[in-house]
Amino acid sequence: MKPPYDITSNILKLISSISEKIGEINANYLNKPSTTLRKQNKIKTIHSSLKIEGNTLTEEQITALLENKRVIGPQKDIKEVLNAIEIYKNLEKFNPYNEKSFLKAHSTLMNNLVENVGKYRKQGVGIVKGSKVEHLAPPHKNVPYLMKDLFQYLKKSEEIALIKSCVFHYEMEFIHPFLDGNGRMGRLWQTLILMEKYPVFEYIPFETLISKDQEKYYRALSESDKSGKSTKFIEYMLNVINTSISDLLKYNNRILNEKDRLDYFVSLNKIDFARKDYMDIFKDISSATASRDLKKGVEMNLFEKIGEKNKTKYRLKLGTTPHIANY
Repeated sequence: MKPPYDITSNILKLISSISEKIGEINANYLNKPSTTLRKQNKIKTIHSSLKIEGNTLTEEQITALLENKRVIGPQKDIKEVLNAIEIYKNLEKFNPYNEKSFLKAHSTLMNNLVENVGKYRKQGVGIVKGSKVEHLAPPHKNVPYLMKDLFQYLKKSEEIALIKSCVFHYEMEFIHPFLDGNGRMGRLWQTLILMEKYPVFEYIPFETLISKDQEKYYRALSESDKSGKSTKFIEYMLNVINTSISDLLKYNNRILNEKDRLDYFVSLNKIDFARKDYMDIFKDISSATASRDLKKGVEMNLFEKIGEKNKTKYRLKLGTTPHIANY
């Protein structure tokens, strides 16, 4: 059964804007960001998603844990980060359309933090804010059936991934299938659903915007609860995604530096090429910048230079591709 929601004009505008920006990302090769950017965004995602749940560790401390360094802090917070690192290091191992994969992810994310990890709750739960019950989750006996229906919607609906990911996120929070870890699982699973269609979402830490104004996040959930539809939450999340992609594009020039261009060009595996071929790939750079890039590539032993001046050609050195990711 399809979960209830409406497609508003605002939703259509946001989808159009996001689709246009994803096209721009692909055109500018930001869908293959540098190793440094991937690491930075992974840290931002982990920091922001756990901060929403009250984790106190800083980005610097998370970086240290990612590099297997010792960190001083609350043991629970450290364990939450280590579990999240394990998840985000192995995102490709999880299938967003598979319920068993979903339970396995919860087991990893909440390992040694709560009892009965990877299992649906066996008791009733409510979310209390102050002295008021903000949300009373469905009875625990209904959870397995509700989650099965939700995964059926994911698998069988012809709705676009942008909408499905938001619907799943909201409905999962409404069902509240676990005693703990529901928020971080909702955000993780939305990322996985989006990645299936748009791999670049692995590197877009939209959790950062949520953590900066958590009240809007909870308000969107609450408004959807009251209306009985996920429409308000879909609008909220699409706006967050749209802004997050805009932020990535704003840093386009900083991201696409000499190192990133060479990294991407070598991955294309063009054996013989000229400066013009290089500039055909990176249309926004000057001929002087292209010459500097290629000179650097020769110095780094990525390819060799053949000929002089107008007759200059370049030849990719065999075995370069595996090496490039590490320089």
